[in-house]
Amino acid sequence: MTTRIFLVRHGSTVLSVEDRFAGRTNVALSDQGREQAQSLAKRLAKEPLSAFYASPLDRTMETASILAKPQAKPVQSDPAFREIDHGVWEGLTRQEAETKYGEMYARWEEDPFNYAPEGGESGLSVTARAMPALLSLVEKHAGETICVISHKATIRLLLSAVLGFDPRTYRDHLDLSPASLTILDFRDACHGRLTVFNDVAHYAKDGGAIPPPPVGRLSKVWGKGNLGKS
Repeated sequence: MTTRIFLVRHGSTVLSVEDRFAGRTNVALSDQGREQAQSLAKRLAKEPLSAFYASPLDRTMETASILAKPQAKPVQSDPAFREIDHGVWEGLTRQEAETKYGEMYARWEEDPFNYAPEGGESGLSVTARAMPALLSLVEKHAGETICVISHKATIRLLLSAVLGFDPRTYRDHLDLSPASLTILDFRDACHGRLTVFNDVAHYAKDGGAIPPPPVGRLSKVWGKGNLGKS
């Protein structure tokens, strides 16, 4: 018996286009983000989704509402799936945060899992709240397929926990596009595997587009200016 978790990152927002930290900051989807969500909703319309869960922030709840509408399902809010809190960096661009908080930013770049900016959360803290919530849903919906709408950093941290790689490198090794689809299959709460990752075929009218290499969305290990967007 397989339980499927469709993990969806919310659609684009104005702040994501401006490359600003927007973890706890509440921001709505942009028009582009709504179009992305609508396209994904069409792809998922015939999938047997039993339930929809979402982070309580506006961008995730709006994305979830668009996805759930074709199936006439309610969206259940779960704060465990909210985005990582960037503390004093909230609302700043990457360059502004690095310029104003140079030493803090350097420490975060080196180990974003164990280190948090002032007033914010570490990746460890996010994993500690999100992973138990995910496994609880696996048990609650055993043998079903459900959809969880969350955020970039949160989903990447969940994947690092399920796959068992060094979570200190989650920003170096994983990238997620807005309104992307990632699928985890579970035999039980202890045995999960990654089946689909960062699928954005719905971006194209023919549904067959291959996403290009990410630019400006990953950590500095990928080159100057490629500051990670959580």
